Amino acid sequence: MTAPQSAEMVAKLVSFDTTSRDSNLALIEYVADYLDGMGIASDLTYDDDKRKANLFATIGNKDIGGVVLSGHTDVVPVDGQDWTSDPFKVVERDGHLFGRGVADMKSFVAVALALTPSFIERAKSGRLATPIHLAFSYDEEIGCIGVRRLIADLQRRDIKPRACIVGEPTLMKPIAGHKGKLSSRCHVHGFECHSSLSHMGVNAVEAAAEVVAYLKGMARRFRDQGPYDPELSPSYTTVHTGKINGGTALNIVPKDCSFDFEFRHLPSENPHELMAEVRRFAETRLLPEMKAVHAASGFEWHELSNSAGLSTGTDEAVAQLVMQLTGANSTGKVSFGTEGGLFQKAGIPTMVCGPGSIEQAHKPDEFIALDQIVQCEAFMGRLLDRLAA
Repeated sequence: MTAPQSAEMVAKLVSFDTTSRDSNLALIEYVADYLDGMGIASDLTYDDDKRKANLFATIGNKDIGGVVLSGHTDVVPVDGQDWTSDPFKVVERDGHLFGRGVADMKSFVAVALALTPSFIERAKSGRLATPIHLAFSYDEEIGCIGVRRLIADLQRRDIKPRACIVGEPTLMKPIAGHKGKLSSRCHVHGFECHSSLSHMGVNAVEAAAEVVAYLKGMARRFRDQGPYDPELSPSYTTVHTGKINGGTALNIVPKDCSFDFEFRHLPSENPHELMAEVRRFAETRLLPEMKAVHAASGFEWHELSNSAGLSTGTDEAVAQLVMQLTGANSTGKVSFGTEGGLFQKAGIPTMVCGPGSIEQAHKPDEFIALDQIVQCEAFMGRLLDRLAA
């Protein structure tokens, strides 16, 4: 098939290695220069070290609420993955583009940028009644970090978009809901001694194991008792412990142990209440016995990430808009998280819809079908027609 008009922009964006551990400034500065060349100013919000930035730009009247096209610029690492081509150089094979980020989610960003000249032409001719906002963030892959500053900046400047479309890969299907995620680290402080005198120590590993076992019990409870949302898979809140470290030698009662765990919760669930339940167990069932042996024993809890779930009603204007633009008769839900929940939490009605499949994300030889990019271009064209005066 004929290459989509956005293909060159996809290749350009993929050529920037924006792995989350590294800077995304080269890509952001390229986009800012690209927009500036067409007379569009960009507002950047930086991280504390000025190594990363979000970009926000408006095409059309800045004084009225517009539609946000939102995407993240960071990608996951390629370390240890068996790629058959350079991950940061797009290769076309059999109707697909291969490269890190082509699905998750630089193709959506590329389509929005490639069609920007059309957006500008409509705006200059006075035929863009509703402005289009471009919102590109950093560090989505490690906890939706950058977009929080972008949203806070919009609130500070009293910019109130009427809708947001997050272009995560959904095969161009309208997505109205997804789970949220709260991840935490628990550090257990015990008291070390010789293992032959274990009654004189506080075993941090065993205390951690009891909390992990309690988390597993919570996971079973959600699995067996719900609540459930049949549109999600799995249909219930999941609880997972993914990392644990503690102890120094078998004959030493361990002084320290830490473990990382997460809740991937239904939008209706309050993850902080779930976290409070875990802490109550540790601090009422375990802590008194630990402190009876050593007063300095205890638990430290650190939040690692917190991303809100998304729940948009099908009768909401943004859902109706995206359904009409895609030709779909209904909306769906996904279990992976996006920045959409944070936009919604900030009072911006939000849907998720973008090219490519999440099944290709984070894998070696990540790819996107050219047809998906073509569909996204058509989606953007129909959006432009809808926003015309």
